[in-house]
Formats: sequence, structure tokens, C-alpha cells
Amino acid sequence: MTQTFQAHAPDISCGGCANAIKRSLGKVPGVQTVEVDIPGKNVTVEYDNAQVNDNDLRAQLTKVGYPTQ
Repeated sequence: MTQTFQAHAPDISCGGCANAIKRSLGKVPGVQTVEVDIPGKNVTVEYDNAQVNDNDLRAQLTKVGYPTQ
């Protein structure tokens, strides 16, 4: 079943940040779409909860340098 994950990542500051997040999360099995709002510093992910969960996505964001609040 498709779920939506939303998180605030205060270290997002530019297009390079957005691209790094999209590349990293896009490689996670089950992730369908990744959107990054640079001005709002927010990440929205559509994913299949049979393959991945919110904690996995938070961990991946932290791993690439964008811890969430």
C-alpha cells in the first residue's frame, strides 16, 4: 500500500542538496517518488510500506547528511 512520508530537514539549502536527497532516497526499494521543497526545507516521499517504512527513510536522510526534525 502506498504511504506518504514527510519530514523537515533544516540542512537543505540548494539544488545540490535536493539532488543528493532524490538520488539517495530514489535507490531505496519501495520508494516511488521523492519531492524536495528547498525554501521550506521539506522532503515528501511516496513509498510502498510493504518494502520500506518511515524509520528507514529517516535513517537514509541522516546517512546522506540531512537529519530530520
